[in-house]
Amino acid sequence: MAYDLTALSTSELMASAAKVRDSNRGRYLTFSPKVFIPLTRLCNDACGYCTFVRRPSQVKTPFLSMEDVRAIAEAGVAANCHEALFTLGERPENRWSEARTWLEENGHPSTVDYLASVAGRTMAEFGLLPHLNAGALTPEELAALRPASVSQGMMLESIRPDLEAHRAAPDKAPARRLATIKAAGELAIPFTTGLLVGIGDSEADRVKALRELAALAEEYGHIQEVIIQNFLPKPRTRLAGAPPADTETFLRTIALARLILPSGVHLQAPPNLSDDVSGLVAAGIDDLGGISPVTIDHVNPERPWPHLDKLARQVEELGFNLVPRLAIYPEFASEPGRWLAEPARFPVLDHADASGYAREDHWVSGGEEPSPSLFEERPLATNLAVFRPRSDSGSGPLAELLEAVDAGHEPDTAEIELLFSARGNDVRRVAEVADGLRERIVGDDVTFIVNRNINYTNICTFRCRFCAFSKGPLSLNLRGAPYTLSMDELAQRVTDAAGAGATEVCLQGGIHPDFDAEYYLDVVRTVKAAVPEMHVHAFSALEVHEGARRAGLDLEEYLGLLKEAGLRTLPGTAAEILDDEVREILCPDKIRTETWLEVHRAAHAVGLNSNVTIMFGSIERPASWAKHLSRTRELQKKTGGFTEFVPLPFVHMATPIYMRKLARRGPTFREAVLMHAVGRIAYASTIPNIQASWVKMGVSGAQELLRSGANDLGGTLMEENISRAAGASHGQALEADDFLSITAPLGRRLVQRSTLYGHLRRFDGQSRDAG
Repeated sequence: MAYDLTALSTSELMASAAKVRDSNRGRYLTFSPKVFIPLTRLCNDACGYCTFVRRPSQVKTPFLSMEDVRAIAEAGVAANCHEALFTLGERPENRWSEARTWLEENGHPSTVDYLASVAGRTMAEFGLLPHLNAGALTPEELAALRPASVSQGMMLESIRPDLEAHRAAPDKAPARRLATIKAAGELAIPFTTGLLVGIGDSEADRVKALRELAALAEEYGHIQEVIIQNFLPKPRTRLAGAPPADTETFLRTIALARLILPSGVHLQAPPNLSDDVSGLVAAGIDDLGGISPVTIDHVNPERPWPHLDKLARQVEELGFNLVPRLAIYPEFASEPGRWLAEPARFPVLDHADASGYAREDHWVSGGEEPSPSLFEERPLATNLAVFRPRSDSGSGPLAELLEAVDAGHEPDTAEIELLFSARGNDVRRVAEVADGLRERIVGDDVTFIVNRNINYTNICTFRCRFCAFSKGPLSLNLRGAPYTLSMDELAQRVTDAAGAGATEVCLQGGIHPDFDAEYYLDVVRTVKAAVPEMHVHAFSALEVHEGARRAGLDLEEYLGLLKEAGLRTLPGTAAEILDDEVREILCPDKIRTETWLEVHRAAHAVGLNSNVTIMFGSIERPASWAKHLSRTRELQKKTGGFTEFVPLPFVHMATPIYMRKLARRGPTFREAVLMHAVGRIAYASTIPNIQASWVKMGVSGAQELLRSGANDLGGTLMEENISRAAGASHGQALEADDFLSITAPLGRRLVQRSTLYGHLRRFDGQSRDAG
């Protein structure tokens, strides 16, 4: 079948390859933000086309020192690079005494041993993810490098053993290189390989090589990408007078690769070696390789990397979005137990978003880094989360879904997950559709409530791995001392809140081992005794469930007692992620999904409204977000009791699960925008209000969310403890003037509301009762 493909015309091959690519990869082209570290330019081989390799007399030192590598790594971290590409000559100690002497003097028996040391330190000290190109290695050498890398690579180049280009290159023997690729598969090493087109082999040779690679990929599943590179002659090499790879031959090889290789293997062509990327895209590539804002291409120094902003525009003109990735592809990153040695697992997790791609910027929820902007032009070279305006609505399944949503379609669970997959300018399109729905459903008013958070205890018997607030036997080392407020202290805080204009107190705490059902009733009674008109918004589903369990009452009966005491609404906390596989890791002893839903069903049944929250960005993937929205929407259709959706981005800094290196750094800004926008779309006909958490998103982030489907800014809070305990730095309170600074630039009117969204005060000089 593969040989039959060669009978097709180039245009037929390219059209078929592009169709295969589009059906498997969608409209996204990836690249890896990297630094290029040329650890040594000495080599055992003398390839006829290479200008990377030097003689000992041509270099200052045979190897870069760790200090040299550190300087490159630090620059890469500052530029938001994720990959440290180590490229080096093969086994220079076999040929050059200078290399042997340097290694011996620095305590290393071989180049591979030194590479393992330097790469491991680069990952451990700087978090950069090493991809190692060390050449044809033995199984033992590959295994030694596995703990110090997230992926390895080696170009096959050609299946022909008799090429003039490789006459003085014993390590380029095809059989030896295929053995290395096979060994990498046996060791479960994510691997990159490829062909060099134009060095003397035929199309039949290249097809044979691709079939060999396809067979290895099918057998071991480890080949994450294949590079098809075009030969360009270089001065002062044996092949200086040879012609460059013919463009048609090059494009045919790309297309053949896409059609011969398994669909799971990514296909790359270096963009700096071609004057126009459109042909590469048309031939079927889905990746543009590593691109560095910091270092040159040391192998092809005469061909500078494309500027990312320019490349992104070129890709957009072709109907694609440019997406940053890691040195390990998402399919491999999602199975760390199989594909990564233990030392590499957390560095990958720390660089990844929820789908396993690269984090686009330095922003984290609760952090001090300013949020990117959906609506502001900025260079992609420094900020890859920016989405520039586009007049067209795009094409493909996502664009079709957005068109249907705009016409009134309610997305199902699979379609919600598709919305969460949006990247690049597709994120802006999702946000625009969501904001159009917001305008139709609730208008342009932006609401907030004057309230106070009161956390009456931080002592808790549960072991939620994401919580830095609660104090139990396993968390006494975290910030803050254990405490429990007395009822007098609680009453004083409520009185102070009323004096500051609060209309609501939000009460939550840990599950104290000494609290019984009566305690929660006493909390409500204390609030109502102190300030009878104060709205009591209190108790997570876990607290309600524990109170009912300890009293031996069913949920509706206990909730009825709480309502009688003065409880008026429940927060949606303790939801975290309503997917029990995720909950088993995040909060293994906490209530399950069905119990959370049952508590809220019971609350709605006795006349208590509540809200939906989601804590996202720790360990879960977008499929869990889609399940969460679908399950809560299903309950809302039955009860109508949810008043708002409150996304809560995971604040990672001081949480136990992050400190144990088991979680991501919270959601990316793209993911936070999508959670609010997709929430608006998913709940369009069921939950009218979408809240932006200024505590977790920051003021500038909250402003962006108001343009992406959100209509509410939550509360003034007065005393926020939980996010701050986890490391958030956005303060404990905002006032009306602070909220006005968010809404005024948007031309949106600010309205003070009640808990149930009655309007209390419009900041245009008008006011009316909440009703």
